Amino acid sequence: MKDIFEVQLTKKALKNLKKVPLYVTLKLQAWVNSVWHDGLCEARKIPGYHDEPLQRDRMGQRSIRLSKSYRAIYVIEKEERIYFVVILEVNKHGY
Repeated sequence: MKDIFEVQLTKKALKNLKKVPLYVTLKLQAWVNSVWHDGLCEARKIPGYHDEPLQRDRMGQRSIRLSKSYRAIYVIEKEERIYFVVILEVNKHGY
C-alpha cells in the first residue's frame, strides 16, 4: 500500500466539530493538512497526536489526540485502488 494523502470527514464528524472548542477544530485541521502535505505515514510520527490503534468494539479504527480530552476517530478506506482516511467522529474521551 502506498502512502495516503486524502482525508474525508463523515457527516457525523462535521456535526461533532460544530460542538467542540475552536482549538480542537484547528488542531484537527493541522493534522489533515499534514496528511495532505506529507502523507499519513509522516503524520503518524508527529508525537503530539499520539496516533494509535483502538481495541475491543473499535477494532480496525485509530485515534489521534486533539487535546487531553478530545479525540478524532478514523479508519482507512479503500475504493478500488485508492486508499484514503475517513474521520468518523470527534468526541470527548471518557477516562
